[in-house]
Amino acid sequence: MTASRPEVIRLDRAEAALGGRRVWSDVSLEVGAGEFVAVLGPNGAGKSTLLKVILGLVPLAAGTASVLGERPGARNESIGYLPQRREFDPSVRVRGVDLVRLGLDGGRWGIPLPEWLPAGNGRRRAAARVGETLELVGAAAHAERPIGELSGGEQQRILIAQALVRGPRVLMLDEPLDSLDLPSQRSVAALLQRICRIENVAVLLVTHDVNPILPYLDRVTYFAGASAVAGRPEDVITSPALSKLYGVPIEVLHASDGRLVVVGQPEAPHVHSPRHG
Repeated sequence: MTASRPEVIRLDRAEAALGGRRVWSDVSLEVGAGEFVAVLGPNGAGKSTLLKVILGLVPLAAGTASVLGERPGARNESIGYLPQRREFDPSVRVRGVDLVRLGLDGGRWGIPLPEWLPAGNGRRRAAARVGETLELVGAAAHAERPIGELSGGEQQRILIAQALVRGPRVLMLDEPLDSLDLPSQRSVAALLQRICRIENVAVLLVTHDVNPILPYLDRVTYFAGASAVAGRPEDVITSPALSKLYGVPIEVLHASDGRLVVVGQPEAPHVHSPRHG
């Protein structure tokens, strides 16, 4: 890593196993502060397992890993994590602003104090931080509405604010674009790139389809064939690199509209083709 992007995550020849079954091995990667990294690959390749390794929830079977200079799990208070989810039911009446406030102090005190109680300095600081974070993600205008009334893209911004409100140094999101339409996917990707630059937060985003976020990425980590390759998108998403990773001939096609289409992998063909029209 350069001096402007100090290393926050490192895996060196790492191997992960679940239930005695090897998920992937010989994985080496680095993530620097302020980098936007996509974690790619077919279903079952071990993308979500990587996030669990970083959080210390899955111990390595071999190799080494460090997160913010310490063992995985030791600095989880400095990691914002948004797990895979579906949209909220329309009947959910909790306001967006209250969900973000839970990200700030819900883990320590439970449900935040009602607004009608006298506000001390701590409450004023908390309210200010929630407001700043909602502004950062562009969600302030709809934060007072029930989360169930919001669109998928608006809900995702609220949840990103919840993960950011405590000022993490790493933000990890598992399939945050999966239920969104194409314009919303691009909007969220642009937002995450801006967060990287403004907050100097390292962002790891797990996704099946790289195309909506490709213009915003610094690096990718591509899992397949029980291993992974990491680097710049133009170096990783290539026919030679993916053929070596999968162990079968792979062709990466460049469509006229700039999309990448991966052909020949032993997985459904939509992995890097449009999923929304």
